[in-house]
Amino acid sequence: MKIGITGTGSYLPENIVKNQDFLGKSFLNTDGSSFEHSNEVIIEKFKAITGIMERRYAKPELKTSDLGFLAAERAIADANINKEELDYIIFAHNFGDVEHGTIQGDTLPSLATRVKHLLQIKNTSCIAYDMLFGCPGWIESVIQATAFMKSGMAKKCLVIGGETLSRVIDPHDRDSMIFSDGAGACIMEIDKEGTGQILAHATETHANGEAYYLYFDETNDADCKEDTRYIKMDGRKIYEFACTHVPNAMKSCLDKAGVSIDKVKKIIIHQANEKMDEAIIKRLYRLYNATVPENVMPMIIQEMGNNSVATVPILYDRIRKGEVEGHELQRGDVVLFASVGAGMNINAIAYTY
Repeated sequence: MKIGITGTGSYLPENIVKNQDFLGKSFLNTDGSSFEHSNEVIIEKFKAITGIMERRYAKPELKTSDLGFLAAERAIADANINKEELDYIIFAHNFGDVEHGTIQGDTLPSLATRVKHLLQIKNTSCIAYDMLFGCPGWIESVIQATAFMKSGMAKKCLVIGGETLSRVIDPHDRDSMIFSDGAGACIMEIDKEGTGQILAHATETHANGEAYYLYFDETNDADCKEDTRYIKMDGRKIYEFACTHVPNAMKSCLDKAGVSIDKVKKIIIHQANEKMDEAIIKRLYRLYNATVPENVMPMIIQEMGNNSVATVPILYDRIRKGEVEGHELQRGDVVLFASVGAGMNINAIAYTY
């Protein structure tokens, strides 16, 4: 049985927020004190570490489910399938639908159900549910869809990753510059001619001391008494965790697939932090006593920011459609997908394009 991705689609919001747009922000330490350096210095250091120069924010009238719907429409058209034949719709996200200007996440009904409604799918045997798995959620959803197909429970699945992180960021936290909005989707099918194949996968959850490296907490503004909570992270611990554990998980996946590192043409890794991703890839190749080849790791975080579960499917879709300069895929190329995020969760998929 060959299980592959037969179509992809993505949606990047039109609102572009550049680094200089943060110059007027009042960034504070976690204890509410001011930083020693000016915002110009903070932003320059931020760009040097993350690579981010701009990010995308969704228009006020659009919610995460809307972004997912727009990406799903494009994936369905790209795969040229009848949407009524979908067996599963799996939507990976973290905060549900957060309407612009509100503080509450909405997951009633599930985002997958909302997408099914927007797609006007009448087939009641098309099951829609959500995946909460941090940034690795889209990859884990692809892994779950693969399991459904192998068990005979499904032949066609729609997998979506979407987020509007711009609505859950603390304006006084300099980490707010990392996060962004967007959605990506794919169609998975069995034994379709001329498509790729999932070779192997690996997943890990590290929750013995690492569970709260990403969490929800109050604003850094000590004078603010509001009850609103925001996405927070311990960046240093996440960096160290990722560099230590992600390369081993990626190697485990490749070894399961029986693929040597020199056969990997592209590594499509979660666009979290440019320097961190580079360090992960270097350590992966070091495990094989190999040198990182040129052009193996495409990056679009510079223009997109970190939109969590959406980064991997958006990047893959844009490469497939020739929208990432200097990167392309040919039939038979081995692709390694990988992600790390809240939980702390790690996963990887070895795939033949």
